[in-house]
Amino acid sequence: MDLDALRKADFTLLDDAVDDWSTMVGDLETLMDSAEKGLHTAANKANWAGYNATVSREFIGKTAGEFTDAHSQASSIHKILADTRDELKLYKGQLTDAIERGRQKNLTVIGHEGGFTVTTNVPPEGRSQEDRDNKGDITALRDEIQGILDKATESDTTAGSVLTAIADRSKLGFSDVDYADRDSAAKAFEDAEELADLAKQKPEDLSPEEFDRLNKGLKDHAGDELFAERFADRLGARGTLDFWTGLNDPHSAWKVGQARGDQYDDLQKNLGLTLATATQSDNAAMTTWKSNMVDLVDKPVGRSGGFPLGGQVMSNLMRWGDYDDRFLVDYGDKLIETEKKFTGNGRHGAWGRTGGDPLLNRTGTDSGWDPMTGYLKALSNSPDAATEFFNDTFVTKDEDHDFTHDTDGDGKQGRRTLSNFDYLFEERDWPQDQDDKGEDSIAGRNYLAAALEAATTGHAAGEMPTVDTPAHNAGQAKLMENLVASIGDDPERLTKYGYMSDSIGQITSEYLPDMNRAMSNVPRDSDPEGKWHNIEKLFPVAGCEAELQHTDVTKILFAVGQNEEGYAAVEVGQKAYMGKLMDYHLDPNLNESQRVSNDNELIIEQIASNSGEVSGTLNLGAREAIGSEASDKDKSYEQSVAQRKNWISGGIGTAVGVGTSFVATPWVGALVGGTAGTVTSVVLESVFQDAEGHALEDARKDGGQFWQEGQARNGAIAEDGARAAAEKYKSVDVGDAGMIARKAAEQGYINSRSIVEGAAPGSMTAF
Repeated sequence: MDLDALRKADFTLLDDAVDDWSTMVGDLETLMDSAEKGLHTAANKANWAGYNATVSREFIGKTAGEFTDAHSQASSIHKILADTRDELKLYKGQLTDAIERGRQKNLTVIGHEGGFTVTTNVPPEGRSQEDRDNKGDITALRDEIQGILDKATESDTTAGSVLTAIADRSKLGFSDVDYADRDSAAKAFEDAEELADLAKQKPEDLSPEEFDRLNKGLKDHAGDELFAERFADRLGARGTLDFWTGLNDPHSAWKVGQARGDQYDDLQKNLGLTLATATQSDNAAMTTWKSNMVDLVDKPVGRSGGFPLGGQVMSNLMRWGDYDDRFLVDYGDKLIETEKKFTGNGRHGAWGRTGGDPLLNRTGTDSGWDPMTGYLKALSNSPDAATEFFNDTFVTKDEDHDFTHDTDGDGKQGRRTLSNFDYLFEERDWPQDQDDKGEDSIAGRNYLAAALEAATTGHAAGEMPTVDTPAHNAGQAKLMENLVASIGDDPERLTKYGYMSDSIGQITSEYLPDMNRAMSNVPRDSDPEGKWHNIEKLFPVAGCEAELQHTDVTKILFAVGQNEEGYAAVEVGQKAYMGKLMDYHLDPNLNESQRVSNDNELIIEQIASNSGEVSGTLNLGAREAIGSEASDKDKSYEQSVAQRKNWISGGIGTAVGVGTSFVATPWVGALVGGTAGTVTSVVLESVFQDAEGHALEDARKDGGQFWQEGQARNGAIAEDGARAAAEKYKSVDVGDAGMIARKAAEQGYINSRSIVEGAAPGSMTAF
């Protein structure tokens, strides 16, 4: 900064800007509160259906979120501007004081382009010997002024850099950066550059102490958007791959590996989270970074010039965080292209690790040499990208491959088109790998199931849907149809890999309205006798319906039931859904356009019967898994149901595995509104108390006893739900409602036996 620019600085315009931004922050705070309390809350309570459920409601939620981001961004800009103005005013005052003190010592400060000069203002003929010796004062004043100008320059330039970065981060909408002052924002930039420079070192030169600084710095700045993008940009895409590859090469990084090898997993996570945050930026530097990283997927980055490839390395840094969706899809396209090249279009396996290959994954679940494993884990955190990826094409029928089927029913085989889902779930030759205990790794298929959970549900795997989870869209419904049909075609695609059932069970629990439609004998159109209007009203679905076959639904329920976690997800979800349906349909104030029938007893019967069939099918699957010998295996099922209560946020009934996204009203299958005293809370209390009691019993049961006891419990819980709804609305006799529900639930439960036997002949469930 030039001396005269600071000395003559007029801060009027900057004062006005700070005031304007202060006003803007206040206005945006008001708008943010209004958007959340009015727009967003109202949207979540509204009765959405059809196109509005999939588009309008989600749009409103995102719009409300933009007000929050706008407020956060404006607040940061205001604080940075205010801090910078105050600092520059301070430096201007210091400069003025320094010049005045110099004047009192007969020193003059003269500014000019590119610098300034400090001289004495005593004429040569009048200077005493003392004046001639005042070089020390001149030097001291010069250094003081230069120091002031340096600090002012730093304040001005760092503020400009930070403000530019904030503005450039999002091309559309607002970024949610939040800095308390200019210094914290500037420190983030400084730390990012320092840590990136550490990572740029040759791995053999990285000391344990520098490793600690890098690891701690990445952790401390977790979620800091400007830090993340500056770090990633300075390190570069290739530098990122070189760093992680080199660090895991025992020939290069033996020194730091011996001292800090047990902390590599922490660094892997912290680095991955930083890169995930960085990819959310739309600025030019990160756009280039993402493009370069995609280009490097099939390029060798190893010391030998062969393997590993860029995709093998980067996929292991993708296991944490929310990566930019467009980047993930582009990366996945390149990864599939590479997979096809190395597997002969899926004809054989690839990505096997030999004993001499370094570990690329330090979590202990797998070696990291299969790039699909880490990538699928990334998709499990990014639902939209996961949906698009699985529905994309792996090979077309016109490509050279060995995947065939009967194309027109004449018995002749012809090539078929495979989606990425078809290939990964049905056809892929997964490479053998081991975990850190020397056992066969399950990570690949396990993360596949988690990615499918995100892709079909619209929320990250391992989470429950919330009131903001959007209704199922066409892509999600299509993928669900393919998943159910695939398991229906060959249930061993799930039962051979039971560890996938926690995710598949969660998926199933969030498609119970669609499944109940498939299992129901209620007509889709108005029936001639006039008892029903149509099935769509009995089991309303917001958004796009997954159109499923009854036999396929039976098979997936039977398969999921063979795993205790999958069983618990669906059993609890179905019971809660049953309660919500009764609460909804028995309400005498229900809009006539939504009423499915005027016969409340018929409604109770159909709801309870369907619920009984779901529970019966699940229990038959559990019977298959528990076996014919009395054991404690049944306890794991009861404990899983009881533990499901811990997943429910905010108390019984607030989260039941059936989201508002999947029904035409928030009172059916909702995640909110199920507070104590509602029909759902009554049903769930019965479910959990029953499970907790059975889990503590000393008796050991075989599969048959478990199934038989389930019949009585199922009927009792249905009775509790119907009685609670009848008592609430007085729309049907309480005793009649309970009796009808119990009988219908027990009959549906019994019916599941013959249905399952027809779908899975030869199983242990045959009677």
